[in-house]
Amino acid sequence: MPLAPAYRPDPKFPELGPEFADPVEAAAFPQTILRYRNDRAAATVGLDGLTDVEWIAHFGRFEPLPNNIAPPLAQRYHGHQFRVYNPELGDGRGFLFAQLREAQTGRLLDLGTKGSGETPWSRQGDGRLTLKGGVREVLATAMLEALGVPTSRSFSLIETGEALQRTDEPSPTRASVLVRLSHGHIRFGTFQRQAFFEKGEAITALVDHVVANYYPRLGGANDRPTALLADVVKRSARLAARWMAAGFVHGVLNTDNMSITGESFDYGPYRFLPRNDPNFTAAYFDSAGLYAFGRQPEAVFWNLQQLAGSLSLVSGSDPLIEALNGFGAAYRRELIAAMLDRLGLKAQGEQADASFLQAVFKAIAAGSEPLRWEPFFFDWFCKDEARALAGPRGWLYQTEGFADFRRLLEPYEPDRPGRLGHPYFANAEPEELLYDEIEAIWAAIAETDDWSPFEAKLGAIDAARRAWGLPSQQSYAGA
Repeated sequence: MPLAPAYRPDPKFPELGPEFADPVEAAAFPQTILRYRNDRAAATVGLDGLTDVEWIAHFGRFEPLPNNIAPPLAQRYHGHQFRVYNPELGDGRGFLFAQLREAQTGRLLDLGTKGSGETPWSRQGDGRLTLKGGVREVLATAMLEALGVPTSRSFSLIETGEALQRTDEPSPTRASVLVRLSHGHIRFGTFQRQAFFEKGEAITALVDHVVANYYPRLGGANDRPTALLADVVKRSARLAARWMAAGFVHGVLNTDNMSITGESFDYGPYRFLPRNDPNFTAAYFDSAGLYAFGRQPEAVFWNLQQLAGSLSLVSGSDPLIEALNGFGAAYRRELIAAMLDRLGLKAQGEQADASFLQAVFKAIAAGSEPLRWEPFFFDWFCKDEARALAGPRGWLYQTEGFADFRRLLEPYEPDRPGRLGHPYFANAEPEELLYDEIEAIWAAIAETDDWSPFEAKLGAIDAARRAWGLPSQQSYAGA
């Protein structure tokens, strides 16, 4: 493989030792058909120069990258699943394949897999990923990145030629292996596992590892566990706020699906809101609405409490509680910032922004199904009232339900209004990623092996990403 200067391998996770992961082998797939490669993400880690043959060798057959992790490592962790503790978790169909430095920021990134075969933690599962699941995750990460959410990036999707049996979709169904690029795969549940076994020294080692590799500015803190928790609280508040501003419902906010770096990853039964509905759920099995759209901040805070409980083995309860208590204020600040970003507006001040935020949510609720979620932000981006009123929803914006929003909008200044010159804003409708469209994209693949709707959608989402100009992955590096 030709080594690009931007390729900087730096395998740090193996330094934690065998207590935290198990060496595994990837499955030997009967086929390796490349369906998606993210060259924009690959360029940030010096891998965009790979030929398709080389790409498949590394991300379909998992030949080790030079000077990197070999063999791959299936991470050990526990977690609360729908708030029931499960000590039998771990990487059951994935592994950590490589770690490298990002060219622009120098931050440590992981290449991790989903659907790469059985591990010691598979729990009678086949270790595989359906092709539909892979397609859905590629679409989710593209849309979330466009909307300014700190998220993993789908790096590669390869169809594997296997026929899988599933209970939640027509079977047999096609299989795939996904590789994601993310800012770490250490979960809240990684700490919970060590706490479950009362291994205080292992928790301390894990804290030191996380601080050294992801929060280096905390290296001089007197109480590292508390300092770490305080920063994780802030990053998690930002993540929850960005989900809410994007109208995104994760679906399974278990503690093993929460990253210590505050980055969203692992998308199963996610949904984007068809309209403003705080009770909207993504997972059909979430009958109690535990992870409904409006309860996501609560779920994130509950998960942070479990992380704090694990850290209490190596730090005092009072400072940990104080760190947890910072979540509410941080979330309110981040939600205001996220909504102003989505609307392309400059902040006016805490009190004015809080009042405006309430008016925004009321307006979206008043619009209901005729408005949906995403069109509101598209129509009013950078305070272009003339465009909003001349558009397909102009009649709606002149009704009483939008009076407070329009009144409170008046003093706001647009942020970088030149963005409105992008051709994207000449469209009548914004890019959305609603359930029916995802199903239609999959139907074209399943019925006639037609990948053109999938590819066209990714192209349209990328155009929207460039038009919005919202915070990039790199902007979160020093958060």
